[in-house]
Amino acid sequence: MRVLLFGSDGQLGRELTALAAHRGVALTGLNRAAVDITDPVAVARAVDAAQPDIVVNTAAYTAVDKAESEPDLAARVNARAPGLIAERCARNGTPLIHISTDYVFDGTKVGAYVETDPIAPLGVYGHTKAAGEAAVRAAGEKHLILRTAWVYGVYGNNFLKTMLRLAKERDRLTIVADQRGCPTCTRDIAEGILAAAAKSVEGKGRWGTYHLGGTGVTTWHGFAQEIISHAGQTTGRTPEVAPITTADYPTPAKRPANSELNSRLFERTFGFRAAAWQQRVTEVVDALLAPTPAEAP
Repeated sequence: MRVLLFGSDGQLGRELTALAAHRGVALTGLNRAAVDITDPVAVARAVDAAQPDIVVNTAAYTAVDKAESEPDLAARVNARAPGLIAERCARNGTPLIHISTDYVFDGTKVGAYVETDPIAPLGVYGHTKAAGEAAVRAAGEKHLILRTAWVYGVYGNNFLKTMLRLAKERDRLTIVADQRGCPTCTRDIAEGILAAAAKSVEGKGRWGTYHLGGTGVTTWHGFAQEIISHAGQTTGRTPEVAPITTADYPTPAKRPANSELNSRLFERTFGFRAAAWQQRVTEVVDALLAPTPAEAP
């Protein structure tokens, strides 16, 4: 299976690249320096040159709050670019896996969101990601849209790494406790992408939109507590993690109060289920806090 990856320099792109190499999957990764995904000519050349069995798009504008003041840039990357990639894939008959987000929902539902729930994004980021989904669907049938949420891992910038940094600097952290969701490790998303890609290339999958979130639900406060508690076993530092409300921590972009995703359809279709989020937190924290060769005794 030959995979072409757009967004190889992001936290998920780096995870997928590493996992593919470990699994012996032939993957060509393209970052922002290699191709401008908002340029139709550049996109066409990249897809045509790679001749992949499947294309994966993990590239995105993910600065949720900054998007409120940069709507045009967010729209170019999150809405226009996926459409361009999908159109070229459709023209070549190549399947596409595109990564989307829980932010297409408004967070008012009681219980986990399923794929057929109506979308109602709250801010620019969510609106542009929803537009990207629509563009992918409009281009052709052979696509998978995978919505995920609360993404973290060993690469890039994310909530878990921010908590580890703040735990070194402060004795008290205040974390929002009235937003809930499924923390999702990039390792699980990468595993899911490869599982879905393999079945799709073999003709054993089913095109459409799926949810791929971590297993289990918590709040940002609960997420932070788990991170700090486990890290403290290594660092000896366990600052207080105090709960606050969304109103106590205003942001330019409004967040969904409920980001819980029901991922059972993905599991039934592709045979993959993400690990319990607490397990992945342990693994990522241990990996990030492991001594380097120079530090090891």
